[in-house]
Amino acid sequence: MRRIYNFSAGPAILPVPVLEEASRGVLEIDGSGMSILEVSHRSKQYDAVHAEAQANVLQVLGLSPDEYAVVFAGGGASLQFAMLPMNFLAQGQTADYVDTGEWAVKAIKEAKRFGTVNVPGTSKDTNYNAIPKSLAFSDGARYAHITTNNTIEGTQWHGLPDTGSAPLTADMSSDIFAVRRDFGRFALLYAGAQKNAGPAGVTIIVVRRDFLATATKDVPSMLSYQVQAEKESLYNTPPVFPIYVVNLVLKWIQANGGIAAMDARNRDKAAILYNALDAAPGVYQPTVPDKADRSLMNVTWRLADESLQAEFLAGAKARHMDGLPGHRNVGGFRASLYNAFPIEGVQALADYLKEFAQKNG
Repeated sequence: MRRIYNFSAGPAILPVPVLEEASRGVLEIDGSGMSILEVSHRSKQYDAVHAEAQANVLQVLGLSPDEYAVVFAGGGASLQFAMLPMNFLAQGQTADYVDTGEWAVKAIKEAKRFGTVNVPGTSKDTNYNAIPKSLAFSDGARYAHITTNNTIEGTQWHGLPDTGSAPLTADMSSDIFAVRRDFGRFALLYAGAQKNAGPAGVTIIVVRRDFLATATKDVPSMLSYQVQAEKESLYNTPPVFPIYVVNLVLKWIQANGGIAAMDARNRDKAAILYNALDAAPGVYQPTVPDKADRSLMNVTWRLADESLQAEFLAGAKARHMDGLPGHRNVGGFRASLYNAFPIEGVQALADYLKEFAQKNG
């Protein structure tokens, strides 16, 4: 099997052992004579997978099942932009949303449908190239919301803001299970799986039970956190295969040292790449100037001479590298270094950056 260096931002690289085990599950699961793609979501074979996946989410995050519930849903993080305020925000109430980029903007737009949105801070005036430093959270906010890692802009929260009495919530789609945090600080977090957790098709929601108890009940059942948590995400047929793969990824993370080890490896990988970019300022322009705000997951940069972009990508392709063009809305380049991305691939890109700079500097 030939494996290229897949720098795509999502759907993204998965661990090879997970792909191998999933391929076996596609043929047959647990001696059932059926594929994981065929087995009933009410069967004992899938029930075991489902329960284990929920338990493993909390175990990897270091959270107690007595205090937190896990919900598996469809619709990606984009559905959560509406589902969170639908459950927890009403007319006459205010929620705080820190604006750090395109995904935060979309979350704010959806929240405004249900109540008032206060923006405690924004980095829009600098094209979202930093995490806002001056934050003014409102008194009595229903909740506060951040996007922990901004895949398009290449910024990341490396500390958590003090939101006062407002419960902290987060879109953690692109760095869940990848960096060390005090996850007990969050009342609710959600993540589309297709970065660090699994394939596209399932969204992970982790919600503190005391916060969940305050959700409105006047919500369609399929969009109710309370209903989905009560029914263990089995109110209807869940996305069985993505949940199965998420569980395999969680077991891979546990077998490889947990979040602490992922965090250490991800810092090493990011340092290799940022050092290569910073070493040639006449050729490369990292889009996030403050090192304290740079993402460990999504390294973004531009060429000083943008006429060389096609040449750079052709050289990358010849070295079996894919997924390096930046998001279509911002251009430039982006290398996504999620948990499963091998350090040798990062070193290969760093070596190419040095070679390209020597040629074109």
